Amino acid sequence: MTKRYEDYSFWLEDAGEKLIPRPALQRSEEVDVAILGGGYTGLWTAYYLLRMQPGLKVAVVEREIAGYGASGRNGGWCSPRFPVTAGAMTKRFGAEAARSVLAALQASVDEIRSVCEFEGMDACFRSSGTLTLARGAHQMPALRSSYAAYDRLGLAGRYQFLTPDEVKERIRVTDVHGGLYTPDGASIHPGRLVRGLARAVEAHGGVIYEQTAVTDFSGGDRPRFLTEAGELRANKAIVLAGEAYLTRMKKMHRALLPAYSLICLTEPLTAAQWSEIGWNEGENLASMRNTVVYLTKTPDGRILFGSRGAPYAFGSTISDEQDKHLETFALIQRSLIEWFPSLDAIRFTHGWGGPVGMPRDWTPAVRFNPATRIGFAGGYTGQGVSTTNLAGQILAGMITGKTTGFEALPFVQRTSPDWMYEPLRWLAVRYMQDAFLRIDEANEACRQPPWDAFLAEYLGRH
Repeated sequence: MTKRYEDYSFWLEDAGEKLIPRPALQRSEEVDVAILGGGYTGLWTAYYLLRMQPGLKVAVVEREIAGYGASGRNGGWCSPRFPVTAGAMTKRFGAEAARSVLAALQASVDEIRSVCEFEGMDACFRSSGTLTLARGAHQMPALRSSYAAYDRLGLAGRYQFLTPDEVKERIRVTDVHGGLYTPDGASIHPGRLVRGLARAVEAHGGVIYEQTAVTDFSGGDRPRFLTEAGELRANKAIVLAGEAYLTRMKKMHRALLPAYSLICLTEPLTAAQWSEIGWNEGENLASMRNTVVYLTKTPDGRILFGSRGAPYAFGSTISDEQDKHLETFALIQRSLIEWFPSLDAIRFTHGWGGPVGMPRDWTPAVRFNPATRIGFAGGYTGQGVSTTNLAGQILAGMITGKTTGFEALPFVQRTSPDWMYEPLRWLAVRYMQDAFLRIDEANEACRQPPWDAFLAEYLGRH
């Protein structure tokens, strides 16, 4: 049965073009660089390869269509946030490295805006900033700790600690005890960005094969991807940029964990409803909840509310059914009304989800092995819009031998430990999902934390 790709997210439905698959690979071919994955990582890598070395033969192979995965389904944030907090990065890599990562990510946010302008991509880029709220007194220690971590890095000037009244001047949300605002970060239209980027790759001479599943890969003097139609051989390098979907291949099965995130979208709000809420600047919005929540004001005046996804499935299974976990959709919709009670009659028009790649140590990796000629980038844990741009620049530089200035970042040329074998993986991940939800529910009900909260928090740090 032919898939209706428009049904996988509002962003793909609203991409501004028909989602007709490009031709598939028909026979064995040879290129300079072959890239697996038609999302942000693969397309940014192809884009910078072609910009750094015009005339290079670059081919992207995608199992579905460009933007099918997280790149076409995310929450619309384009921020300098990293999956590892500033405090944790400082402890793990040192203050200088942590500052370098945050600066590089903000530079990538600016770079995405520049590429959109240069290539004429209407990705609805909006320099909106980011506002993180403490909803409830129990979230204030974490908010203060976050600000203190930036202060220790000498970045406090980029962050403003807000009182409840100061938050209210920006947006009216229930139970706010404080906020942390930064002008850094932006919002984008994910579908239009990824589809525009695919066209830019083609305009610079790249080829994209869609509806082409890669079944295996090998490195060496002649690295290659294997598909049902034949081999895609590369003279210089192959790149693994399939993020969570790489886990479907045996060689990559334990490298990442496919963790689901789900999103609900309201109908467009009326002028009166926006007047009640505020949110005039359209900041990216989040809270300090353990079970992450993220909100975006869309270009057409809707509220996007994202949160936890379907429970982890045994064996790292990825399926369309997990995109539509009704119990989680209901929880997200109740949460939005808790944030904005005046919207109790709002209608939700869309709900979708998908897997993100989560490494065992929460830290993304970008690496290229000159001996095997295999490159890899992934493990963004839901913080990939700006990080993928940075990863693409780094990979393209390593493959072409061009210096980017990002080579010394601590996530370059590293490998995260593999996830454990099943059934231990299923037991550990399901326990963590359940434990953090129970901790949040206890905090929000002003109850004592669960007896095992210390264990969940320890595991969450390791």
